[in-house]
Amino acid sequence: MDRIEIPPRSSLLAYWGMLSFRSEAQEVLIAVHAVQVSAAYQAISLQNGIMRSTIAVCAILVLLIGTADAEQCPPGALGVSRTLVVDPTEHPRVGSMQYPETLPLNDHEVVLTFDDGPLPRYTNPLLETLASECVKATFFMVGQMALAYPSMVRRVYDEGHTVANHTQNHPIRKMSVTQAAREIEGGFESLRKAIGDSQAVSPFFRIPGLLRQESVEQYLAAHGDMTWSADFLADDWTRINNSEVARRAISRIEARGRGILLLHDIHARTVLALPEILNELKSRGYKIVHVVPAAADRPKTATSAEQWVARPTPEQHTSPSQMRPLRRPPKRGLRTLHDVRFEG
Repeated sequence: MDRIEIPPRSSLLAYWGMLSFRSEAQEVLIAVHAVQVSAAYQAISLQNGIMRSTIAVCAILVLLIGTADAEQCPPGALGVSRTLVVDPTEHPRVGSMQYPETLPLNDHEVVLTFDDGPLPRYTNPLLETLASECVKATFFMVGQMALAYPSMVRRVYDEGHTVANHTQNHPIRKMSVTQAAREIEGGFESLRKAIGDSQAVSPFFRIPGLLRQESVEQYLAAHGDMTWSADFLADDWTRINNSEVARRAISRIEARGRGILLLHDIHARTVLALPEILNELKSRGYKIVHVVPAAADRPKTATSAEQWVARPTPEQHTSPSQMRPLRRPPKRGLRTLHDVRFEG
C-alpha cells in the first residue's frame, strides 16, 4: 500500500485586530496616568479593570482570527458538511468490506482516509488540495514514518485532520497477539511523541493490508481502540494512472452511495487523482464527513443501531490481502516497508 506551516490568516483582519488591540492599550495607559490614585485598593481595582479590558480585546482578536480562517474557504468549496463523533467502545469495528457495521452515514456522505504516511513530497500536496476545498480527512500513519517526519504529523494535526494509527512498521503478515500489540502500541507512542500531546492521537486503528485477525481485533477493542476497514478502495497502490484511480473511486462510491474511501498519501498518482475525486464528489452532490472520537467535552453523535448496519454491494474490489512489500533503498536511514503494492 501504499505541516510545519500554519495556513496564512487573513492579513487585513489580523492587522485590524492588532491595531485595535494597540489602540485599546494606549487608551488604558492614558487613563492610568490621568487617574493618579494613591490608595492601594484603588490601584488594585484599576489593574483588574485593565486586565479585564485586555482579556476582552484578546477575545475579540481570537474571534477575528477564527473568522479569517472561515473566510479562507473559497465560494463553492466542498467543505465538511458535519463532524461525526463516535464512541469506539460501542462500535469497535467499522467498514463493510470486512465487518457487519460501518459508519452511520447518510446517503451521499463520504469519509476520506489516507494510509501509510506521512511522506512529505506526497502528504504536503494532498494537504494543500484538501485545504483548497476546506475538507478534513483521517490519516492512518505508520509509526516509523511519524518518527522520520514529525513535522508532517504535526501539520496534519494542526490543520484539523484526525491522526490515527497504522502500526509502527507496517508489517504485511499475520502476527501473534504479542507481536501485534508491540506494533499497535509502538505506533500510538510514535504518533504521540511526534505531536507532543498524548491526547492528540485518536483511538482509531487500521490493520496493514486489512489483514484482519480476530485475536488482534479483540485486543484493540479491549483497549478502547476502533478498528477501521473501508467501504471502497481506489486501487491507488496498483500500476494504474491517476485518472483511473479517480474513476474507480467515484464509480465505487456511486455504486454504494455512501461510505469510507481508502486512499494512500505515499503515491504521486493519488496526489494527482485527489482534485478530480473532490471535484466529482462536489458536482454529484456528495458531502464530506469528518470523524473524531468522543471525549469528556465532546459527546458522541446520537445515532440508532440501524444506522450502523453495513450493507455490502455486490461489486468485488482488489483483494486487500493479495499484496507484497516493495522494498526500496533506505531513505534517510528509513527502510520503506510501508510502500507496498497489491497483486491481482
